[in-house]
Amino acid sequence: MSRIGLTPPDWLVRNLQAQQAPVNRAAVARAAVAMSLPLAVGLAVDQAAYGALASMGALSGVIGDTADAYRMRILTIAIPQLFGAVGITLGALVYGQGWIAVCAVTAVALVSGMISTIGAVASVSGLLLLLNSVVGAGLPMPGDWWLAPLLMTGGGLLVLLLALLAWPLRSGVPERAAVAAAYRTVADLMAACGRAEYDEARHAVTQSLNQSYDLVLARRARHHGRSPELTRLLAQLNAITPVVEAAPAAHLSGRPLAPEVPETVRHLARAVETGYTGPIGLKLPVPVSETSRAVDHALRHAAEVVAVPDVDPRGIDDRLGRPAALGVRAARAARNVALSAASWRYGLRLALCIGLAQALVSIVPVPRSYWVALTITFVLKPDFGSVFSRALLRALGTVAGLVVAAAVLSQVPRGWWDVPVMLLLAPLIPALTPRGYGYQTAAITPVILLLSDILNHQGTALLMPRLLDSLMGCAIALVVGYLLWPESWHTRVGDRLADAVADTAAYVEGAFGNGVEPAARARMRRRLYRDLSVVRTEFQRALTEPPPTGRRAAAWWPLVVAVERIVDATTAARVRVRHGAAPPSSAEVGQVTLQLRELADGLREVETLYEVRTDLTGPAGSVLEPVRQEVAAARAITSPR
Repeated sequence: MSRIGLTPPDWLVRNLQAQQAPVNRAAVARAAVAMSLPLAVGLAVDQAAYGALASMGALSGVIGDTADAYRMRILTIAIPQLFGAVGITLGALVYGQGWIAVCAVTAVALVSGMISTIGAVASVSGLLLLLNSVVGAGLPMPGDWWLAPLLMTGGGLLVLLLALLAWPLRSGVPERAAVAAAYRTVADLMAACGRAEYDEARHAVTQSLNQSYDLVLARRARHHGRSPELTRLLAQLNAITPVVEAAPAAHLSGRPLAPEVPETVRHLARAVETGYTGPIGLKLPVPVSETSRAVDHALRHAAEVVAVPDVDPRGIDDRLGRPAALGVRAARAARNVALSAASWRYGLRLALCIGLAQALVSIVPVPRSYWVALTITFVLKPDFGSVFSRALLRALGTVAGLVVAAAVLSQVPRGWWDVPVMLLLAPLIPALTPRGYGYQTAAITPVILLLSDILNHQGTALLMPRLLDSLMGCAIALVVGYLLWPESWHTRVGDRLADAVADTAAYVEGAFGNGVEPAARARMRRRLYRDLSVVRTEFQRALTEPPPTGRRAAAWWPLVVAVERIVDATTAARVRVRHGAAPPSSAEVGQVTLQLRELADGLREVETLYEVRTDLTGPAGSVLEPVRQEVAAARAITSPR
């Protein structure tokens, strides 16, 4: 056999490749304590089953323990626990009720799928609602009806308590660290100007600014602008924006910036992180061009803002728009879910698969049958990425986890030995989760089996039913939730990129139009880069799909890069105009926006890219010349047929 025949396909390699991510040591420690302590308490009072239920609740808290800011942890851990308590209660009420249980769990699946479209916290809440209802409908719960939800919620809240222990000592530290990290990524961007690594550095800046704004604005919405610390952090974030806007102009000049420029930004990052407010000495080269003047002006403005101890909140513009009150956002989200075709489609898709699984195991005797629905719940969550990819990784991760579980169940006697075993297994969940879904499944599987054995005492007899049920769940998700839905075969990169191109046209128009405020212009640019970051994420997900979906997605990548370059060129032109260059005429701007809107309309109508000739002309030396070149390049991109 030839060596070529042994080479795995690219989509399989991308699925199996571990993602690079730092280990959150604090989360690892919390997982070890929160999941082993309930077991120890349960054994001490001779109620091991109660301890196992509390550890199951702690497991859901560990999965949701992903936020950096302390206030955000309350939302990401506590709110899903409430939904989980409702789920276990509903499931326990219909346990052993035959087709009533099937209908009840299917209805819960519909609700779970619909609320998953709201956001990250709602998605985890919907996940726990469905997971716990499936567990409650498939396993007899010990004690009275209220005991299981109380124990599981208590386990999850134990994770929250451990996560908040350092809050009095470190209040505001995660937000300040995030803003400082954003400054450091901007320093890397300035160092990359004129070099090949510029594009990756710009993408890192977008991600870092997104995270920083999300953290600061999420807290500031609850403080209503009264917190001086948060107001100052928001002002510092806004102050780095002109530096980011000057970077494309510096990059397009083709010459690297003086090393003093990125070093100055790193110096500002250290001041932000430590809260320093004294005088900041700047050692910058003398500006000699429009671009260097823009960089110099932006850095000096950022240094002034960083050094100011008190900031007037009335003068601060939220570059992503001020968040509405929590009640307003909740009402808006509920209305959008009820009226959105996408949320109904996702909900019906999940409900169909869960209903089929519940009906199947009601007719055909399958041991440990609730695992079938659990597998579908994890695999088919619409906001968690490619269904095909997750089904593949779920199967592989389960096999790897079963190997560990087999050793634990066969060699470790039930009792006090479970506590040190849990101390070893639980930390693997937060340690491996950032590496990818397959690694997370491999870490969770032995933990779930150990807790299940404490409840049911079946030992290694759990292993083969666990594998069989997982494979059945993956098969149902792939056939009923993937292959039977034509939208699964088509990448969404084109539609989202078309929206981004249309927004780019509006940005070009606003960048050189009269009557557009600088803050509004900055918000347009920030939202546009955020949308392009989402397109990048969708592109990476699509590449994990098998042919032809993955191959079609790969054809879009040059256009994704081209649109980002158009935005950069527009920002650079605006910076040059602000620092002395002649502004373009309205006819020039109209010509470029017309071409972009035609491109957006064309992208919505095609599945395969094709070349579109364009005739963009304008006065020589115009600041829009780089923009015209990038638009022409975008419209001339072809894809392999």
